[in-house]
Amino acid sequence: MRIILGFILAFAMAAGVTADQFHTKAELIVPVESARAGETVTVGVRLKMEPKWHTYWVNAGDAGGPTEIEWQLPADITPGAIQWPTPERYDAEGLTTFVYQDEVTLLVPLKLDANLASGPVELKANVAWLECADLCQPGNAPVTATLNIGSEAKPSPQAQFIETAKQHLPQTTSPAGLSAAWEGPATTNNTRSLILEWPANGSTKADFFPLPNEDYEVQFTPERLPVDASRIALRLDIKAESGKWPQTVRGLIVQTVGGKRQACDVSLKPEIVDAATKTGSTAAATSNGSQVPSLGAAQALLLALLGGMILNLMPCVLPILSLKVLHIVNQHGAPLSDARKHAFVYLLGVLVSFWSLAGLVIAGRLASWGEQFQDPRFIVIMAVLMTLIGLNLFGVFEILLPGTAANKASELSAKEGVAGSFFTGAMSVVLGASCVAPLLAAAIGWSIAQTPLMILLAFSMIGLGLALPFVLISFVPPLQKLLPKPGAWMEKFKTAMGFPMLATAVWLLSQTSDHFGNRGPLWLGIFLVLLGIAAWVYGEFHQRGNKRRGLSAVIAMVILGSAYVWALEHELNWRNSPAHGPGISSATTTKSENGIAWEPWSTQAVAKARAEGRPMLVDFTANWCLNCQLNKKTSLEIDSVRAKLKEINAVALLGDYTRKNPEISAELKRFERAGVPLVLVYPKDTSKPPKILPTILTPEIVLNALAEAAQ
Repeated sequence: MRIILGFILAFAMAAGVTADQFHTKAELIVPVESARAGETVTVGVRLKMEPKWHTYWVNAGDAGGPTEIEWQLPADITPGAIQWPTPERYDAEGLTTFVYQDEVTLLVPLKLDANLASGPVELKANVAWLECADLCQPGNAPVTATLNIGSEAKPSPQAQFIETAKQHLPQTTSPAGLSAAWEGPATTNNTRSLILEWPANGSTKADFFPLPNEDYEVQFTPERLPVDASRIALRLDIKAESGKWPQTVRGLIVQTVGGKRQACDVSLKPEIVDAATKTGSTAAATSNGSQVPSLGAAQALLLALLGGMILNLMPCVLPILSLKVLHIVNQHGAPLSDARKHAFVYLLGVLVSFWSLAGLVIAGRLASWGEQFQDPRFIVIMAVLMTLIGLNLFGVFEILLPGTAANKASELSAKEGVAGSFFTGAMSVVLGASCVAPLLAAAIGWSIAQTPLMILLAFSMIGLGLALPFVLISFVPPLQKLLPKPGAWMEKFKTAMGFPMLATAVWLLSQTSDHFGNRGPLWLGIFLVLLGIAAWVYGEFHQRGNKRRGLSAVIAMVILGSAYVWALEHELNWRNSPAHGPGISSATTTKSENGIAWEPWSTQAVAKARAEGRPMLVDFTANWCLNCQLNKKTSLEIDSVRAKLKEINAVALLGDYTRKNPEISAELKRFERAGVPLVLVYPKDTSKPPKILPTILTPEIVLNALAEAAQ
């Protein structure tokens, strides 16, 4: 196991891109040279970005994260909350964010204690931000300044700079005549529309930037309603858990008046009024009339547990679970305490991996389940890892424990076994991400939109469900009687378990064509062959040889290093392939002869088909999603479905999620789905929402949904 982990570490280091110099500079600006004790001094943290780079507002939007300031101040100086200037709306690839470009100054009031001693004090802070252009990277820098405490206040040359920065803060007075009212009752997915209305007074543009709140979510792009030209009306969709509607909604109303942008920080207290009668608008609905069923917390957590259990049966998880099966059979007859220890460590490996995923979701770095398979570097590393595991099971190389003392060998073996249990648990999660088991998609999709605590609970329940069968076998003695007794057949069984690993490596090898084209499987395949040769030389001549063992180890490393530089770095350029875009071998361009005439999915294509009154079949899929390929072969690309689509004059749209697509990520989130597959059937009646089909399809399910959509 240590050799495998060494290879993993080497490839992980190779995959990491060395951080370039930050594209943002931070500076602490103090408007006074001296101040009196007991006063409040407003300082500024100035961030200056290079062209085309931006940082984020306190509410970053669909992606990104706000700048954070960690102060290191004397006990007699207390920092206040950051005062955020008005940001800009930034829409790209279907995502909305609120950003600062060029430069921004974040203002922070510092309260000086009345007993603060005279003399110079050093102001220190660490500033951390996320900077983005075509790519994003975190940045941080320390900032310092000196403030003198004296008997009188004396401005510094930077005083005017701070005064100018204050002018970019939102006003604290609301627009005259502003009203807010709920537009009808809540919808089935706990969404409710709020109508804002106020006199235009020369305003030509109007927008609303919501401030962050853990109890509810406000859509980032409000709808401008057609009302009298003398007034402005905006519709905001608000989503609240379990119908606990906010008493106050905070945000910025941003207007353009006389060619100048103005912003007001408002606290809205919605009235319970039929706002539709005031604006002439219809009841709250999404832009395409869809409705998404919601889950309660208890129901979602139960589905997460059941989905985790079913995940054991998914084809992407079965190969790595063969290692666990081998381990359990090998432990037959061992003390019950050992079996329980390994079960606990396996559970810990599963949970730690799921907690890591939950952390990525909470931090906004992971938008959907299986997203890591969109990264070509991840696929390459996993293919290498599966190949190494297979070779290890075949006995090409192995761990040869040094020393002659039996107790020492036993101690090392036990340690290796515990590490193996943790490793198997972690790898079950990593590979399982390409399959979203039935019941699991809805549970994860629900959790992603919840509070950090609920996200952590949901992912923990999935992990518990995945590990539960093996934990039960280890903790319930009668179940262990069902296991076969160990014997000579174990070595053959171990060898047999290497074939699922190589099958997984071959599948991963095929996925590289989506990122590298035809050269992907070729050059990665060449590297894997040379990797196998290096592993064979190491195992045969270093581990099991008697002469020149050091030389054989050097030869193995030379073969491995040369293969890496030649095949992966020079020919494949594996670390620099873009993860975004439609892909080189895109799912949208692949169909069987006489297959469904798929068109690329887009919100515009959906709107066009809805306007024409045509039913729609929408398939969000990915080449790395095994469930998607199963649905395609058994229930979508079949004669009866093709005939039905033609009969009802339906539109077939394909959303390719093989590589990163923020627009599809947003659509999956809107339908509370964790990832692909997501299959929708839109009825020709535009007043009816689309029907969400189950994760695993049958021909009857698809045909019945299409027939219903045509009515």
